[in-house]
Amino acid sequence: MLNRKTTIPISRPVPFDFPDDIHRHWNRADREISAMANGASLTMPFLEPFLIKTIRDCAELVDSPLLKEEIKGFCLQEAHHFKAHRRFNDLLKKNGYPELEALEQDMKQAYIKLSQKPLQKRMAYTAGFEAMTMGITKWIIGDRVKLFAGADSRVASFMIWHMVEETEHKCVAFDAYKAVYGHSLSSYWHRMLGVFHGSLHVMLLSRQGYHIMLKKDGLWGNLKSRWRLWRRVCWFAFATGPYLIRAALPGHNPRREKDLQWVLDWMEGWETWDKDQAPLVDTHHPNIPVPFY
Repeated sequence: MLNRKTTIPISRPVPFDFPDDIHRHWNRADREISAMANGASLTMPFLEPFLIKTIRDCAELVDSPLLKEEIKGFCLQEAHHFKAHRRFNDLLKKNGYPELEALEQDMKQAYIKLSQKPLQKRMAYTAGFEAMTMGITKWIIGDRVKLFAGADSRVASFMIWHMVEETEHKCVAFDAYKAVYGHSLSSYWHRMLGVFHGSLHVMLLSRQGYHIMLKKDGLWGNLKSRWRLWRRVCWFAFATGPYLIRAALPGHNPRREKDLQWVLDWMEGWETWDKDQAPLVDTHHPNIPVPFY
């Protein structure tokens, strides 16, 4: 099991496959949730390479060997994530949403432009977005039954795996930012702005994605669907909002955010798992337990 006093695992390449029979509405009972999650997935092949490059640039200014090792683990985990999301996104385009190709090009250009900003601004964005992932983890895993009951277990398992690993490296970007930019008022101000810059930017890009998908499905102009979508967006906001507020405070430290026991059990169970198979949760079980037991 992970020992947070040492380092995060540097490699856990979970072999998720996305065969053609995965429907774009992988949660048939909740197409709005499917679209929201698909929209977030679209950003990952552009966001996460940006995060990797940014924190690698920052690592050149870091003195701590331990933190350098944790940055390496962060980068490898994020690389596994965006490569899996790219395969999933290709499936979405193939199975009904070819229009997403143009949006992907816009996202690519957005992150090329962002990568030209000063390192401190990029690191503040990186640490800020990583702060939001703790709220997303609480939402996706804490509310997994409401989100994934009856859904395609392959997609649900893939998204849960991603959030488990976000928990593992939740401190790395914050630690790297602090190590390089210190604890001054100016440093805090940049980091606080980064919380909202990183989080809101990804949310807006995700929204562009699910707007395209719901419009293609004929749901964007449907009042019942828009009401369901609004309720789910509010659900997301109420789940993640407290994490953003705490992350923006001067004394924020991600170590104070308690990890979900389900996440810790997943990490421990992985150590005994057949690494040639993706661990799939049972989305038909009343509690959607960890998949190893």
